[in-house]
Amino acid sequence: MSNVMPTFVAMSSLELKVPPPVVALLLGLLMWLASSLVAPLEVPFGPRVAVAIVLASVGLVIGLAGVVSFWRAKTTINPTTPTATSVLVTSGAFRFTRNPMYLSLLLYLLAWAVYLSNLLALLFVPMFVLYINRFQIRPEERALSSLFGQEYAAYKERVRRWL
Repeated sequence: MSNVMPTFVAMSSLELKVPPPVVALLLGLLMWLASSLVAPLEVPFGPRVAVAIVLASVGLVIGLAGVVSFWRAKTTINPTTPTATSVLVTSGAFRFTRNPMYLSLLLYLLAWAVYLSNLLALLFVPMFVLYINRFQIRPEERALSSLFGQEYAAYKERVRRWL
């Protein structure tokens, strides 16, 4: 039992501490390093780049749509302070996903994995989802539930976390 508590405290201390773009950048670097350990898949450069560009472009549009929605609502975009949220944003990209900016980062990482054409690099994409779900989204959801109560609960029922 004594070993469980320090791990729980250490895990909880990661909540809302590392901004998601930093997490994505670190994982992107790890993907690049990992890709040097295993031979790439034999995928022609042109189609691989085309798919990567499409994924990154969709990610850019989704991410910008989320940022614009927050900007229009005049609420915080800082992912480390969800308690500073002044308005529950449910319009724009938030009609389709509760986390368009995180979805955007996920698409960038997926685009990077496609570009690297490496299965080992691809393994870091689910790691991003697991980390963001646990250390970013769950604490945000607790804060938003506290701030917006039933309105947020109803929104969660209508709109999925990712897609």
